[in-house]
Amino acid sequence: MLIYEKYISQIFDIKSEEEFANLCLQAFEYQYKNNEIYKRYCNLLKIKTVNKINEIPFLPISFFKTNKILTKTKDFEVIFSSSSTTGSIPSLHYVSDIKVYEKSFVKNFEYFYSSPSNYVILALLPSYLEREGSSLIYMAKDLINLSQKPESGFFLNQHEELHQIIQSLEKKSQKYILLGVSFALLDFAEKYKLNLNHGIIMETGGMKGRRKEITRNELHKILKTAFSCENIHSEYGMTELLSQAYSKKDGIFECPPQMKVLIRDPYDALSVKTIGKGALNIIDLANINSCCFIETSDLGSVFSDGSFEISGRFDDSEIRGCNLMISE
Repeated sequence: MLIYEKYISQIFDIKSEEEFANLCLQAFEYQYKNNEIYKRYCNLLKIKTVNKINEIPFLPISFFKTNKILTKTKDFEVIFSSSSTTGSIPSLHYVSDIKVYEKSFVKNFEYFYSSPSNYVILALLPSYLEREGSSLIYMAKDLINLSQKPESGFFLNQHEELHQIIQSLEKKSQKYILLGVSFALLDFAEKYKLNLNHGIIMETGGMKGRRKEITRNELHKILKTAFSCENIHSEYGMTELLSQAYSKKDGIFECPPQMKVLIRDPYDALSVKTIGKGALNIIDLANINSCCFIETSDLGSVFSDGSFEISGRFDDSEIRGCNLMISE
């Protein structure tokens, strides 16, 4: 039986594959019993018990657009929503314990980069600032506060101010992270050429309809040239998740201990492997009050060390998942 407080403390202190697997089985049992939508989906697949990770059903991410994915044991405190184009339905993530999200993104940041207090955090996230309900804005705001640096903050279109702050930080040899949505970083890079020695450029992906879509490799090549730096970092997160993966070079992402990415055959949702190419399934043990096991619409590769890369999107996954529920 899953004991909530014990489970939360354990997922952020996982030290082995065996511990991770045991917590996955606990999470499945808990969510099968307490998450009505997930239980219905598992029943449609005729799966009620599992003994191994690769037997666990992954809920299609499109269900977050049409269903309230929440365990009946807790009510929600916050609703995060995805950005959406005109006429499309946004995903809604009902978060019943916001402290778990806060603990997750802080622990993840520390795992990859050390304490936020070691950095000035500069957030260039105009498309997210212009709407409500962004989990990325929530995370960035908290990291900015935890940095305790007066220069830290959000930037909408204040490119000149941002440029001056970066120049000042470089002169002081102060470490900083410029976290930006792709189109905003490109806009900034076209105006200012910099020689970065103490800063990290971290893109969160997304053109949000503002610019032509380009590959991550093309984006990184442009940004490395503009900012005279060897590597561009990336953050991989979703509205539907409470954990984030990070890439420090070449678009290869690594997961924190409570998160794992698996690979599936895009045309066979139950064919799940630990390595290979295909569509991505994500285990996020922090998502215990929602769904820990999510079938995404991202295509990519998972490597033998657990790292992964994104190569595109599989648009039909949404249709397949919804059809399955309708057929009940």
